[in-house]
Amino acid sequence: MIAADALPATLRQVRKAQRLSQLELSLRLGVSQRHVSFVESGRARPSRELLLAWLQELDAPLALRNEAMLQAGYAPVYSAAPLHAPA
Repeated sequence: MIAADALPATLRQVRKAQRLSQLELSLRLGVSQRHVSFVESGRARPSRELLLAWLQELDAPLALRNEAMLQAGYAPVYSAAPLHAPA
């Protein structure tokens, strides 16, 4: 089972690894700094589109993007199968 507070911690950790402030990320995503803060504190839930844009902007690995999608209650976006696997 996935903990309810896992997504905010994951998003905060990925942002900090890229050395971005909440303000800088918010400007890149086209949302307010307050909304970024609320998502990272668990006070707001990101839409599927915002979550995908957030992870894309931070260049998160595909496996981490899938994990974050699951944490948010959305279906994973990327296949877990290796590229050389038969279809």
